[in-house]
Amino acid sequence: MTGTSVEHVTPVAPRRRPAGDPVKALLHRHRALCERAVDPLEIDAGLEAHGITDRTAARFRHRDVFSLAEELYARTPRGDAPPTPPTPPDAVAGSPVVLRGFGCSLLPGALALGTTAAGVPWAGPLSAVAAVAVLVWPGRTAGGRFPGLIHLLAAAAVGWAVHRHGPALGVALAVAAAPGYLIGAGFAARARRRLAGSRALEDFAAGIRPLLAAAVTAFVAAAAGAAALAGTPLAAALPLAVLLFLTRLLLGHGAHRVPVAGALALALVPIPAVQCAAAAGLLVHAFRALTRASAHARP
Repeated sequence: MTGTSVEHVTPVAPRRRPAGDPVKALLHRHRALCERAVDPLEIDAGLEAHGITDRTAARFRHRDVFSLAEELYARTPRGDAPPTPPTPPDAVAGSPVVLRGFGCSLLPGALALGTTAAGVPWAGPLSAVAAVAVLVWPGRTAGGRFPGLIHLLAAAAVGWAVHRHGPALGVALAVAAAPGYLIGAGFAARARRRLAGSRALEDFAAGIRPLLAAAVTAFVAAAAGAAALAGTPLAAALPLAVLLFLTRLLLGHGAHRVPVAGALALALVPIPAVQCAAAAGLLVHAFRALTRASAHARP
């Protein structure tokens, strides 16, 4: 009698279903950002603008946002065509749009000097309103509601200051509009160049701080010259001029309006120390907001 051998079969454990791929879901959510990015840092800046921090990146098993951006960049299908190179910052600075903007920024100063020389009534208030329009008008959509609130606050602050200190203050602000526009455009171009050459957010922030400090210093010198030309005290002209210049920089780079509106509201207080404090506070905020890569990424 032949014994029947029973072959022992090891049961196969059911295959565990892989967990969902969170990075793939994030890639799908930010596909447009990842597809148009020319390097991981641009994705890093976009993720930062959407509120993703290093702590958020840890949930995707990455040490920081830049490491997560590198994976997103590597996993983004791009086809066979090479990515379109970004527009050079120098070309942006010399573009027809910038040249037209500079031409418009010359109008308030010419209007102010011409009407003052001709003895036209309300020359100061008219030139002040024109200067506000040039210095404050944003180039990008800023975050927050009530987009016209900033312009109303700026016009109120300038109008109230011109009423207290005389038409010469409006002339000084109008003359400072043209150098303010040029300095702002130059800062934006150099910041974009710095962004293109950086490989980490810390490196970008360290390089952008001296650029911002130089831009503010250059505008202070230009505003002081405009005040001397108009014959208005520096103590009245400089805080308000710096406030308007920083307002334009912040709104032009997509910053939120709440800190800007608060600083302009403080400028309505008829105390010089309060106006200086408002300008200083907005300067501190500018160093925090404008040293972020997301403020200079392509819109």
